[in-house]
Amino acid sequence: MRRYDYSFIRGLGIRTGIVSMMNRMEVLKIRQREMKEEDPDAFISLESIARLQSVKGSNAIEGIVTTDKRMKEIVNENSAPLNHDESEIAGYRDVLDMIHKNHASIEISEETILRMHEMMLSYTSEDGGRYKDTNNLIASIDGEGNRNVVFRPVPSQETKKSMEQLVLAYMDARGDSGIDQMILIPCFILDLLCIHPFSDGNGRISRLLSLLMMYKNGIDVGRYISFESQINRYKGNYYEALRRSSEGWHTNENDHLPFIEDFIFTLFRCFKEVDKRFTVIGDKKINKGNRVEATVINSLGPISKGDIKEILPDVSSRTIEVKLSELLREGKIKKKGTFKDAHYFRL
Repeated sequence: MRRYDYSFIRGLGIRTGIVSMMNRMEVLKIRQREMKEEDPDAFISLESIARLQSVKGSNAIEGIVTTDKRMKEIVNENSAPLNHDESEIAGYRDVLDMIHKNHASIEISEETILRMHEMMLSYTSEDGGRYKDTNNLIASIDGEGNRNVVFRPVPSQETKKSMEQLVLAYMDARGDSGIDQMILIPCFILDLLCIHPFSDGNGRISRLLSLLMMYKNGIDVGRYISFESQINRYKGNYYEALRRSSEGWHTNENDHLPFIEDFIFTLFRCFKEVDKRFTVIGDKKINKGNRVEATVINSLGPISKGDIKEILPDVSSRTIEVKLSELLREGKIKKKGTFKDAHYFRL
């Protein structure tokens, strides 16, 4: 049976490159604080963009989608959901807002996790806020349409006990000065995903909990850059890291490092993105066309017209299209995909 104990983090051999990245994030945290004091309005704009992208990105990972127009109406205008997918989206929006506003007073506990799940599914007909009562499994579909079992989570009859042990282990580790709290977060999230405590919504709950736990440890970058969107953009890496770190999990023989490293990489991208977006949004002296160029050139991955519009809400779609065409002609960027699926990236 799985043993929940995070004391192993004390002696965990983290690669030098990852340690260096964690140190750089500490520097970027200070710079973020300075930039926020320099131009608070730019960070209000970043916060609005991140909120929309978090709701969109986290749900998109699970195949829960709607049109960009409806996404904005649901997230920005609290529009009532019109179908099941929109109900899932509205529930995620509510939990995300609760975390952003009340994170200081929310404790990491079973009660919190169940309450978050209940709120997330409150617009649907599903029974949220309860652990699974039937066994579930994680499966994949190959190129020929065949389903393959990737991982068998904790059986339903053991879920309650496992969640209790998980939270108690976290509480012990949280008070241990020898345990790096930034490393503790992905270890906890990995175990939660392997327990897979709910019939539906495990992935989304894990991402919301990641945000809450980062807040509890003084990391608020997820307020200004969507952590969920970064996972979605590189979800192939995320799922591969999850697969590798879950091997041997039931017998306590798994290696947490792949999942830890993917988490640190994702968080580092968020900090770097704050720097880049602050420059693009904050400097209104740069003309709109050049701000579009800076947005594409500085993006850490391929970016769509919709993404650019979200980052630069004061720039018209026509200006974005004209500038992208110009950059393509000049050979500064490359285009991947067509029409609505088109994404742009620097050469």
